Amino acid sequence: MSELKNHVDKNINDYDYMRGPPPNQTGWEKFHKFLYDSENGTVFGKTGKQWGITGLFYLAFLSVLALLFSVCMAGLMATIDEEKPRWTLHESLIGSSPGLGFRPISENTKELALIVYKATNVSQVETWVKRIDDFLENYKNRSSLPNGGENQQICSYEHPSLKPGHVCKVDVDQFGPCSPGNSYGFDQSAPCIFIKLNKIIDWVPEYYDADSDFPDTMPKDLVQQIKSYNNTEKLKTVWVSCHGENSKDEEAIKGQIKYYPENVQGFPGYYYPYRFVPDYLSPLVAVQFLRPPRNEIISVECRAWAKNIKHDKKDKLGMVHFEILIDG
Repeated sequence: MSELKNHVDKNINDYDYMRGPPPNQTGWEKFHKFLYDSENGTVFGKTGKQWGITGLFYLAFLSVLALLFSVCMAGLMATIDEEKPRWTLHESLIGSSPGLGFRPISENTKELALIVYKATNVSQVETWVKRIDDFLENYKNRSSLPNGGENQQICSYEHPSLKPGHVCKVDVDQFGPCSPGNSYGFDQSAPCIFIKLNKIIDWVPEYYDADSDFPDTMPKDLVQQIKSYNNTEKLKTVWVSCHGENSKDEEAIKGQIKYYPENVQGFPGYYYPYRFVPDYLSPLVAVQFLRPPRNEIISVECRAWAKNIKHDKKDKLGMVHFEILIDG
């Protein structure tokens, strides 16, 4: 047995000796041989047959993957309604209680809620006026809307019904002195702030009427105003009120706020619900501060009122905060 082992070892040693040491190749030569080995006929370490098999495998794999992706996308698109999102109201991330917004806003991201200017500074006044002009562009220029405003119609409390596929128009001529011709009151130290309710598809307000249980936080004068309306259609309104956030602010602007349009202090109900119809624009309320004190920051809070509107500062529901500072 040992003789056989010695014979095998000797043959192996003789073979290694006859084969000689491996060739001494440079890095470039090794890389070049990897790219193309003429001796073995390989490219990147594979023969043409091997590359063909690999190519067929990946072609089949990617074709099946693309087919599965196409089937999944077709199934997903078949479930999507182009007219409205699948989930709305309490099923959606937005929820069923709308937030409140205001315009104009500052371009300073750290002071978005602060409206500060000097009434005698023409440049500063023009800056704020332009921001409101830009915001109201779609309201004033119907041609900028998706269907050129063709879906809009004039509505009123007496004629709230809509034609199929139509929406109510917001008439910017009803904002009285809060107009571009008056620089929205900014040049007279009586600035107008535009309030709007954020859009929620299919949301329908639950209105207060004279027999409602009014919340304790609702302003007393607004409660009396609601109770004074005998017209049931006019009671179909999402009411708006603004006040100073603390006693000092409230004393500074008490009795010095006007709301436009003058015939209603809120958003008329015929603008709701929002049905994702082209040319729809959110209704607006212009709030004018007639004589705010100079050189003093006034903190203001505005709220929208309907039975199904929640008020939450943290989640910014049903209310909005801003500050006004007019330099002397």
